[in-house]
Amino acid sequence: MAITDSPEIDALLAKWGEGDRDALRGLIPLLYNELRRVACQQLRRAPSARTLQTTALVHEAYLRLHQQFRGQFQNKSHFIAICALLMRQILVSYERDKRAAKRGGGLNKCTLEDVHAVMKGQPVDLLDLDRALTELSRLDSEQGRIVELRFFGGFSIEETAEVLGISPATVKRHWSTARIWLYRQLSGEA
Repeated sequence: MAITDSPEIDALLAKWGEGDRDALRGLIPLLYNELRRVACQQLRRAPSARTLQTTALVHEAYLRLHQQFRGQFQNKSHFIAICALLMRQILVSYERDKRAAKRGGGLNKCTLEDVHAVMKGQPVDLLDLDRALTELSRLDSEQGRIVELRFFGGFSIEETAEVLGISPATVKRHWSTARIWLYRQLSGEA
């Protein structure tokens, strides 16, 4: 993902932050392809959400942004990171609803192949991952944000460092620690 801002995107982000609800409508077409890429990555990691389509996930994130989010964005990368977080929440909610409908039957798994095999190729339950990530964020919010950006947002080390305003070396160190912690939580070794 190239982190390049444009004056038009920056202006729309600023207008939206000031309360101009139409600014989001102008912003989405400019970032739609990047949002679809993020949604596609997330759907690949959540095979239980096979009935969801990339477009539907992007549109649901748009609706949540429009209805719920009020605030300032630092830049385009910050906006994409928030959208990635919303998509994660949508998928987790979808999984919870699906399980509730089945009354707990048939656990659905996703594989974390893109996270350097956090579980060494073992299937991971999406809700267990969400609980572990929530706990990690409670213990160390920066590590939690790094995992969200790297895993759910598809950000590189450098992009993550830029969004969080820390060095790439710090991101690498925290990323490594967070992966070990998640592995222990998800494998039952904790």
